Amino acid sequence: MKTVVLAGGEGSRLRPLTIGRPKPLIPIVNKSVMAHMLDLLKSHTLTEVIVTLRYMGHAIQDFFEDGSALGMDISYSIEEIPLGTAGSVKNAAHLITEPFLVVSGDALTDFDLGAMIRAHKESGAMATMALARVPNPLEYGVITTDEQGQIIQFLEKPGWSEVLSDTVNTGIYVFEPEVLTLIPNNQPFDFSQQLFPLMLEMNLPLFGHVADGYWCDVGTIEEYRRATSDLLNGKINLPLPIGEHLGGGIWVGKDVEIAPDTQLFGPIYLGDEVKLKSNVIIHGPTVIRAYNTVDNYSRIERTIIWRNGYVGEACELRGAVISRQCSIKSRVLTFEGVVVGDDCVLGEGATLHADVKLWPRKQVEAGAIINDSIIWGNQGRRVLFNRYGVSGIVNVDLTPEFAAKLGAALGATLTKGSYVAINRDVHRSSRMLKRAIISGLPGAGVNVLDTAQVAIPVVRHFVRNHPHTSAGIHVRISPFDQRVVDIRFMSDDGINLSRSVEQKIERTFFREDFRRAYLDDIGLIEYATNPIQGYTEDFLNYVDVDRIRSANFKLVVDYSFGLAADTIADTFTELAAVVPLNARMDESKLAVLQDKFRANLEQAAKIVAALGADLGIQLDVGGEKLFLTDEKGNTLDDITAAALMVELALFARPGSAIAIPSMLPNAFDQIANWHDGRLVRTDNSSHGLRQVHEAEDLILAVDGTGNFLFPKFQLAVDGMMAAACLLEFLAIRQLPISEIVAYLPPIFMAQGDIDCPWDAKAKVLRMLNSAHGGEWFEKLNGFKIHLNESEWIHLAPNPDKPFFRAIAEAESKERAEEIVEEYRIRLQELIA
Repeated sequence: MKTVVLAGGEGSRLRPLTIGRPKPLIPIVNKSVMAHMLDLLKSHTLTEVIVTLRYMGHAIQDFFEDGSALGMDISYSIEEIPLGTAGSVKNAAHLITEPFLVVSGDALTDFDLGAMIRAHKESGAMATMALARVPNPLEYGVITTDEQGQIIQFLEKPGWSEVLSDTVNTGIYVFEPEVLTLIPNNQPFDFSQQLFPLMLEMNLPLFGHVADGYWCDVGTIEEYRRATSDLLNGKINLPLPIGEHLGGGIWVGKDVEIAPDTQLFGPIYLGDEVKLKSNVIIHGPTVIRAYNTVDNYSRIERTIIWRNGYVGEACELRGAVISRQCSIKSRVLTFEGVVVGDDCVLGEGATLHADVKLWPRKQVEAGAIINDSIIWGNQGRRVLFNRYGVSGIVNVDLTPEFAAKLGAALGATLTKGSYVAINRDVHRSSRMLKRAIISGLPGAGVNVLDTAQVAIPVVRHFVRNHPHTSAGIHVRISPFDQRVVDIRFMSDDGINLSRSVEQKIERTFFREDFRRAYLDDIGLIEYATNPIQGYTEDFLNYVDVDRIRSANFKLVVDYSFGLAADTIADTFTELAAVVPLNARMDESKLAVLQDKFRANLEQAAKIVAALGADLGIQLDVGGEKLFLTDEKGNTLDDITAAALMVELALFARPGSAIAIPSMLPNAFDQIANWHDGRLVRTDNSSHGLRQVHEAEDLILAVDGTGNFLFPKFQLAVDGMMAAACLLEFLAIRQLPISEIVAYLPPIFMAQGDIDCPWDAKAKVLRMLNSAHGGEWFEKLNGFKIHLNESEWIHLAPNPDKPFFRAIAEAESKERAEEIVEEYRIRLQELIA
């Protein structure tokens, strides 16, 4: 039997706890209220779950995902507008084909759901409602049944003069699928106020099942505190809080530190790495969740404190609820019923009187006496990462405080004691933000290895080869806009983070769910030991140095005022006769703009021709991209340079495999056939190589934009290694570059951008997907549509801007342009 979990409510009566999170994610002791409900369902083998969402539904989806981690199968139904309890279930009707259970995602209960389902089947009811007996039924739907259990009267929140029973509706139902036909489509419709009165009016079989056990609708602050207390006191037949039981109703998580003179009077739950300092006194029922520190002489009674907080010395907290990431300075006093929202700061000696509520991100001055609630709410969420990492305008989007939080967010996702290598380019903005990021990492208990300023492939190599490094960071001025800084994160293998890991950092950042290390757990900041030396040694071991030297090449190398010169200039000089250009790092002369970079490339080409050099090489500022000029001073376009590298690599190592993205031309297939090579088409991202790099015969990956990757050296693009390998291949081929380029297959391509509003992108992709299929249609970074054996077009939505990128190949330049124009018109028609 499937279960529908209603999880779309806003939880307005629980504010400020529900500002920044949906009500089902409110934690009760060791897990969210919805997680407790899912545990109950799983204990009854009800593992197929449909969750209805509206308010902050993304947070619930992010938290529970597909349910596989819980051993369940969870799918989601999202309301665009409020549809009420019954309307939200009707919105999920396409997922329901048999009798089903409905429960609330914000109720705490231990009802025997199996007994209720059996009662429903035995009665022959169309709907069965779980009933509970309560002393005060005024806030509930009061139910009256006959002797057989059939409901004969339903009163929603009656007055005392109308009350005829103490049995109330708990919001747990078993329905036959025919009930869905009574609920209108796409209209607000409520179980209690509309559906059940309608069923009574139609004399349909509607039964009540009085359930034994505990039930609490966690709809108010008072009920939230009661549910927490009841769970701690063992009044609910649910698993006890996860952790070690110290006796006396005291439960602790991992690595909890309790000073010898601390006094604890249960029931109490202490989460992972909670630290209780000297002479702390705690009376239960109290919950202190993970990563909190309670300092000396503080007294806490009947209080709930969420994750990642700090309670200073000599504080008194009585009957309060303190949300996540709050800092309570010394000698703060809170009275009964105080609720403090996320990320608040209570200054020294502040007093909060009974029932005061602070909305999130409020700061109470030292010594202030607060008698009334301070209401302030800020709900908002944006994507943190783009395809260049975390990017933004310096000191507008990316400020030092933002960067410090970013470092703390990364640190919170890593194991305490991990190492993170951090690097930057030569610009002062990068230096400022790098230092701010460094400040955020040790606070999460993560150590920092500062590699200073080295080429990006060097720091990637360092991260991959250092035995203890779990991640890497590089901070640089954007190559597209010198007002913008990109902060790029790397995994422990030196390549860019996967999207799932980026999302984990995003969730931590926006929730501000930072781990706070205490004193001796704070991470170290150290300088990395000569990362360039380690890179250079492996570099020279990878290439055939003697073969390159024997070719006696003469090179012009432009370092673009960037980081590569310090790394590789001396090594290049050992391999060939080199004329260096722009080899001094200088932030005032960084060739960061595209037009300036291309102008430098044209200047280098002229120097190559004038000096009679064999080759012109230009590296980008970070040392990742490689751009080429032949011996005649002709600058090679990026795709021709990629084809040249593939031809030379396969000539040197025939029968090998090369990875290329789906939008590179058919000429690459022809080149591979010349040398019995194999092409592996991947998506156009650094992670496309993850799926193929283990192949023993894979020697090279290219993307046609100046990126070259040699997986046996490292799984990241490396312009310096590409230059050295190119020299080795040329030494084997023993032909000038211009002659090799001349015999490469002709390439005729066209590309263009097709405007598309953000909200139409998904529609266009869906319609393209339905219109094409089979072997002539590939799904890699968008869609590649094969028109015939020699013509194709690749359409991909730009991840950062409102347009599609179209790339076409044909037997002539004119025909390729025609194809792009044809699909421009077609997409505009789909959009319209």
